[in-house]
Amino acid sequence: MSDEHGPQDSADPVTGPRPEPIRFFGTTWVDHTNGYTARRVGAAVGSLAAAVASCLVLRFAYEGLAIADIGSFVTLLMVVMFAICSALAFRHTWDGFTKRPDPDRQASLRGLLAIGFVGSLLAYFFRSLTEAPGEKLHREEYEAALKQHEKRTTRRSGNPSKKRRRS
Repeated sequence: MSDEHGPQDSADPVTGPRPEPIRFFGTTWVDHTNGYTARRVGAAVGSLAAAVASCLVLRFAYEGLAIADIGSFVTLLMVVMFAICSALAFRHTWDGFTKRPDPDRQASLRGLLAIGFVGSLLAYFFRSLTEAPGEKLHREEYEAALKQHEKRTTRRSGNPSKKRRRS
């Protein structure tokens, strides 16, 4: 049986750790099957298209400020705010692909990330060019879990009765 998140056989349950699904990729990142490449291309194109559309919306907002004639200082503050928030959101999103973010810090940065959404979309686009966003982190965690599971389930080899006794 196969679903959109990758191959899963319900008749033969897998013993051991299971890979954590990634948004838009499911578990296809494990062995790069079931349309993994097409999903990566789709994620890259989609995030770039969303970033471009977002920039157009921001452009309309900028034009609205210009029409309102609120002054060049406020307009400059808005442009600088969006630029800084986008840069910080890019960096935060990029770092989130390689290590688990702190939930408290994530909650405190929610407003900044919402303002800098263009940066997050661009980070997603650039990461999609090389791998599924978050694949490296998930792969490291999954391989560590597999090694730990293998250590726990490995049995001793040999017959203990043939063991030499110490004298």
